[in-house]
Amino acid sequence: MRTTGSGTVLAAGCVLWRRAPQVDDGIEICLVHRPRYDDWSHPKGKLKRDEDPLEGALREVLEETGHHGTPGPVLPTVHYLVDGRPKQVDYWAAEAASPGAFTAGSEVDRIVWLPPAAARNRLTEPRDRTLLDALMKALDRTH
Repeated sequence: MRTTGSGTVLAAGCVLWRRAPQVDDGIEICLVHRPRYDDWSHPKGKLKRDEDPLEGALREVLEETGHHGTPGPVLPTVHYLVDGRPKQVDYWAAEAASPGAFTAGSEVDRIVWLPPAAARNRLTEPRDRTLLDALMKALDRTH
């Protein structure tokens, strides 16, 4: 696990999206369900020692969703506390680059692909909705 000198836990993730197979010019957002917290969020995780944040974000996307992501625009960095420790998560937009194959595990037991409005409603934390809004702005889309 990578931390800053002040003890901030460093993590990275992506707002993973794909072109909607059934909708012209539509997209879908991938959300992950974490049974430990019983929440829906974007794929993310702690960085390994000396790991580049973007590489870590793409590794987490693959581990949690089974999809390779093609990185796009940088999205806002999020700061919050976990068990009293500060955490910083760097985010990118990433388009799903392959069909992928999800495998349930102890960290993530389900994924869903939803239209942006439905994804916004499903997300547990307001900070994750802010990231979805940033993705839509970066892709020049409204929801």
